[in-house]
Amino acid sequence: MLLQTAHLVGLQLCISCCWAYSCHNTESSPDFSLPGDYLLAGLFPLHAECLQVRRRPEVTLCDRPGSFNGHGYHHFQTMRFAIEEINNSTALLPNVTLGYELYDVCSESANVYATLRVLSVPGTHHIEIQGNFLDYVPKVVAVIGPEDSNRVATTAALLSPYLVPLISYSASSITLGMKRKYPSFLRTVPSDKHQVETMVLLLQRFGWVWISLIGSEGDYGEPAVQALNDKATKQGICIAFKDLVPFSAQVGDEKMQSIMHHLAQARTTVVVVFSNQESARVFFESVVLANLTGKVWIASEAWAISRHITGVPGIQGIGTVLGVAIQQRFVPGLEEYEEAYAWVDKRAPRPCTNGSWCSSNQLCRECQAFVPHSMPRLAAFSMSSAYNTYRAVYTVAHGLHQLLGCTSGACSRGRVRPWQLLEQIPKVNFLLHKDTVTFNDNGGSFSGYSIIAWDWSGPNWTFTFVGSSTWSPVRLDINETKIQWHRKDNQVPKSVCSSDCLEGHQHVVVGFQHCCFECVPCEAGTFLNKSDLYSCQPCGKEEWAPEGSQTCFPRTVVYLTWHERISWVLLAGNSLLLLLLIGTAGLFAWHLDTPVVRSAGGQLCFLMLGSLAAGSCSLYGFFGEPTLPTCLLRQALFALGFAIFLSCLTVRSFQLVIIFKFSTKLPMFQRAWVQNHGAGLFVLISSMTQLLICLTWLAVWTPLPTREYRRFPQLVMLECTEFNSLGFVLAFAYNGLLSVSAFACSYLGKDLPENYNEAKCVTFCLLLNFVSWIAFFTVASVYQGKYLPAVNMLAALSSLSSGFSGYFLPKCYVILCRSDLNSTEHFQASIQDYTRRRGFTRPVGSCGAERGGQACKPSVA
Repeated sequence: MLLQTAHLVGLQLCISCCWAYSCHNTESSPDFSLPGDYLLAGLFPLHAECLQVRRRPEVTLCDRPGSFNGHGYHHFQTMRFAIEEINNSTALLPNVTLGYELYDVCSESANVYATLRVLSVPGTHHIEIQGNFLDYVPKVVAVIGPEDSNRVATTAALLSPYLVPLISYSASSITLGMKRKYPSFLRTVPSDKHQVETMVLLLQRFGWVWISLIGSEGDYGEPAVQALNDKATKQGICIAFKDLVPFSAQVGDEKMQSIMHHLAQARTTVVVVFSNQESARVFFESVVLANLTGKVWIASEAWAISRHITGVPGIQGIGTVLGVAIQQRFVPGLEEYEEAYAWVDKRAPRPCTNGSWCSSNQLCRECQAFVPHSMPRLAAFSMSSAYNTYRAVYTVAHGLHQLLGCTSGACSRGRVRPWQLLEQIPKVNFLLHKDTVTFNDNGGSFSGYSIIAWDWSGPNWTFTFVGSSTWSPVRLDINETKIQWHRKDNQVPKSVCSSDCLEGHQHVVVGFQHCCFECVPCEAGTFLNKSDLYSCQPCGKEEWAPEGSQTCFPRTVVYLTWHERISWVLLAGNSLLLLLLIGTAGLFAWHLDTPVVRSAGGQLCFLMLGSLAAGSCSLYGFFGEPTLPTCLLRQALFALGFAIFLSCLTVRSFQLVIIFKFSTKLPMFQRAWVQNHGAGLFVLISSMTQLLICLTWLAVWTPLPTREYRRFPQLVMLECTEFNSLGFVLAFAYNGLLSVSAFACSYLGKDLPENYNEAKCVTFCLLLNFVSWIAFFTVASVYQGKYLPAVNMLAALSSLSSGFSGYFLPKCYVILCRSDLNSTEHFQASIQDYTRRRGFTRPVGSCGAERGGQACKPSVA
């Protein structure tokens, strides 16, 4: 309360100073006031502000030669016209007369003075200090104006403690919508919040993401520039350069040169200018002087269609100007009213009598000198703006109409306190020339915007309506065909820091602005989501993408299928081998007692053929989609079957070497070998060793079907995990050891009797086995594709085929084609020949060392 009291004391001192320094011996025009039951105040800039150094705290004298402001004059006449219309109406405020007090507010001091003047007690020149502001009744019930947001902020701050309604016809500053700070403020224009949203939509519509932002200093430009900066940034628009034009800016001064320099360096095609008319005039005169051309200028509603700006010499060459303007409205009869005013004989200004209280700014000599051909023209900008004054006056009238209970046909003329009228005004809802007048919670109007484009195609400047903006929510409609761009091809200019990247290329920010970037292709396996151009996203596990992709593709699942051509070849080869094995087993069974079969091992041959058949059967597990049974059996069964075959081959070769070469040298060893069934025991131990290795492999490093993703980006390989285990290495290493042993034993018997000499065939089959597996592991080290199982199967099939062909095929040939060689006599002759060459006589019965498997029964001399 003490602060409020101190504030009021300050106001009283201020008004006293104003009176002391500027109110004596002045004149006032009768057109500035009209008596009535209820007075409205109007604050209009009929003259331009005089920028000069003042050395005394006095109110600026507005009525100066050469400073007339035609735009303010139209507002002045609009209020007079509106009140006369209302007073002549029988429907609105019947039997109630409205009066007015109009003030020329050409400067801040004139504005403060006028505000204090309307707050004074009727008939006095002071403001009473009361304990309860709600009981205070000032000279007027409401105030219309002023125009500038800075001055409105001052006036609203002074009127708010008294809750005197203040309705502005032009102030759109965002900060004025703060009801806690300005509780009595309303306006008939939209808030700049909506204008900012409209501008952002306009920038987005044409893809302008690299812009400069210029504002005027003060309550109009600064909050709007900040709001536009925040809103645009959230929508992905970058502000390359932002600055404010100071109040004191002059064309060519250091500040304006700096702004022009930075605008040129920013390389932006689009410049948003959110400025009042005065600062915009200075700015564009500087633009023309700096020869900044070829740009798109976005105008705020304060100067979008103002002839004060279009009159700047050379401005037609700066580029394309798009503007946000208040929707075009007309005040019916206003132009005729102003023309009639020019014809009538005006009353002479009246002097201020001694001791009276009069304003120094209720005078306009130039207005009184108007004749029809010299009066200011009512252009589109002034008409639209004047309509908002017209609407403000009618808003107060409708508020009074409700407050005074005039709906019954007669108004109860009583004392009206400002706060009572303030309660009614936001509730008004009426139709004014097909325009619905209502207010939102912040005291703002619901009217929309027009989007205009400057047009210099004719001899004089004009503008074209190219779209509109409405809310809520904010929606923008643009007809692009109506816009004449400054480019020769009439194409929409681009305003970007970096050109768009190719598809699948992410934006890598360079510097601090996300609009400036380099284009880097997304790596293979990642894609660029259109919702986030600055980061490549990884594809899913079952997907893939090439380098520089915008989408992921399903991976192709591959494995060695049954119906492929290579599968048919391998299946045919393996099946043929299996049939040969079965056929050979039958042939040997039929000729079991013949010397060839007995010399080949007799019944041991069936174990060898069975092991080869088991290995052949395991190869069928390489076809089709891998499953747990096929993964478990295909390699392990082959390794075990081939190990049994190699064990038999080794022991067979070893046994022949013992009989023919070491029987006389090591008779005890031979006897022990035969008596203890050394051959069978060796095969059993060797086979069990491989079986133990395979079981350990399957138990510890269990081969499982798996989906391999890392090897090929576009494929999912279905395979078994057998190659990655130690068990696989041990099993095949053991088979390698058996192969070397068999090779060594067969090589030692290279000079045995012809019928027992298997060195060449066995050596051939073992070498083919070595080559097959060396080739497989070489291929596997460089190729991991779909056909690796086929290569594996080919190596295994080669090993099995070489074993069969090297050991059994020669014997089958003798049985089937050379029956003369399959006789006891032939074998005995072969042994005798070997004995003569070696120079010793073999003991009787020595040619057949294996029980049940002797090659010859008779004694050899």
